Amino acid sequence: MNNYGKAIAGLLFAWFVFALSASGLHLFDNALNQIGVSVALAAGLPLIIFFLWLTVSAGFRKFARSLNPRVLTWWQTARILGVVFVILEAQQLLPARFALSAGYGDIFIGATAWFAATKLAKPGNRALFILWQTLGIVDLVSAVALGVTAGLFQSAGPNMHLVTVLPLSLIPTFLVPLFLMFHVISIVQASNWREADRDLQRSGGSGRAADVAA
Repeated sequence: MNNYGKAIAGLLFAWFVFALSASGLHLFDNALNQIGVSVALAAGLPLIIFFLWLTVSAGFRKFARSLNPRVLTWWQTARILGVVFVILEAQQLLPARFALSAGYGDIFIGATAWFAATKLAKPGNRALFILWQTLGIVDLVSAVALGVTAGLFQSAGPNMHLVTVLPLSLIPTFLVPLFLMFHVISIVQASNWREADRDLQRSGGSGRAADVAA
């Protein structure tokens, strides 16, 4: 598992450098307010690789299951910075159709991440924990969809240009897919809690079921 950890840390660093460099070279720049194909590819390709790897590699699945879902959920607290989208919309710098949905959705997930990590990340609250993670995924997917297609629905007024250049371009090209991966891994973790809890009860072990989530 240590080898997996080092390899994935290296891949995450390379991914971040790519997103930063491509943004610096204006490869995601969408000043013309067209469909954001380059941003969609930058967000989608890492997710495709992640899901394929998770599907075909037993070693990667084992590594993913070794991660602590509480820690992964705590990282979602950073999404409270979605307030930036709301502020920019109020200043007429981002379209309301995107900014209000993505902004308030992120604020909700970021503000409740501590509760999900400390109170819901246990077998007894498995269904609520998975529901919270699912809401986080819906927020991310809808934000990307609204951002990529914003030019189709609003030809006048503020456009998505700010989100396609630094520093905001790092949100759709790096942070959004990364946070979505965290959600998926947390759901994979939670899907095993019931089975592990049942095994504990069957064996008559004295360990607490809550420790399964650790």
